[in-house]
Amino acid sequence: MRRTWTIIGVADVARSFDWYRSLFGRPRAGPAHSYFGQIQDDDGTVLLCLYRWGSHDHPTLASPGRSQPGNGLLLFFRVDDFDETLARARALVSRLEEEPNINPNTGTMEFALRDPDGYYVMVSALAAA
Repeated sequence: MRRTWTIIGVADVARSFDWYRSLFGRPRAGPAHSYFGQIQDDDGTVLLCLYRWGSHDHPTLASPGRSQPGNGLLLFFRVDDFDETLARARALVSRLEEEPNINPNTGTMEFALRDPDGYYVMVSALAAA
């Protein structure tokens, strides 16, 4: 396996696209379609795919009403600009779900927040503190 593409169902692709774009400091842009968008790194690596609920034939993307968004899912991102990402995160939400702390298993700083659809998003530094 070379890459995984994490795909989540969202209520508003443009809103979620802009939220994740802002969190990761990506250039201002819009999603490819009203029903689908990809957040990509500088080298074209897909960081996250966003599908509007009910717009795709995957059964797990049919409706958010079947379960809580993010139940059983942790979106975990490793970033090389932790302090900058933390500042952008604080500008996006009124409170973090988890304040910055050192993960004893990895020795790296991390924090958590919720995205517009309620998904739990963990952001971790690439290098140890």
